[in-house]
Amino acid sequence: MDKFSVQLPVTGEYLTTVRLTTGGLCSLVGFDVDLAEDYKVCVTESLLILKRNGYATAAIEFTVGEALACRVVGTGACGERIEGFEDEISRALLSALLGEVKFVTDENGRVTEIGFEG
Repeated sequence: MDKFSVQLPVTGEYLTTVRLTTGGLCSLVGFDVDLAEDYKVCVTESLLILKRNGYATAAIEFTVGEALACRVVGTGACGERIEGFEDEISRALLSALLGEVKFVTDENGRVTEIGFEG
């Protein structure tokens, strides 16, 4: 198994780079076009969840093997958490596209980490 990780600001400018990188890793494990697109959406949505939970930066770790596992973790100081229904929609989307998704929250209910495998 190989690991690939990156830490980046959670801003729109970097989301395109993350999607392209994710697409390349999906091709390494043999995902078809539809599954690769679903996986890219899930990585992007995970970053957006962390951003809404107040993180300005995130670390993404991919484990490449027979499957592709992804762990997205909020890093750095937390800012203001944006309350709303968007996280519920993002969680439902992740579950619908990938099935089992692990959400880690802190004592205040803030999402700090998201993990999944495809």
